[in-house]
Amino acid sequence: MAQDPTQNKTQADEPTLASAATEQTAVAEQAGTAAKSPMPKRLIALMLLYTLASVSGLVAKQGVLFCLLTLLMVLAVFARQKAGLWFLRGYTLVQLGMFSMLPFILDQGENVATGPNTLKLGSLQIEASDHTIFGVLILFGALQVLLVFTPKVGRFFTRDPNFNIMS
Repeated sequence: MAQDPTQNKTQADEPTLASAATEQTAVAEQAGTAAKSPMPKRLIALMLLYTLASVSGLVAKQGVLFCLLTLLMVLAVFARQKAGLWFLRGYTLVQLGMFSMLPFILDQGENVATGPNTLKLGSLQIEASDHTIFGVLILFGALQVLLVFTPKVGRFFTRDPNFNIMS
């Protein structure tokens, strides 16, 4: 009578096989949840705002290189690239630094043209002072920092750079 080789397991082998199967299941579940994590809605809204600002800058031919770089960052974010996350965080910190310097720039006196600024949106005409505009920009920068550095946004970027063209 021939014995089945699969029945020759010792008791020491069983926990090892069970723990290996458990580890494989845990890794598969973790990979499955990472691949299925949806893009946060707040991040979608921020990317749409960046896209709108970049396209309007390209149409107005103002800061073309900056607008192209912003569009590349948006593309990398939608592609879930880790570099997109790094670029987004760096972009946010640079903007926050620039927004922080705005009150200093406003305080330069005669060297800076100040006064009421007018924004025309169709038939609607909005006038705002420099302090109001700078305050809105600083709040926008703080909101960006709160959004970009949340763990939920960090978990969205799961793809590591892979230069293997065959996989």
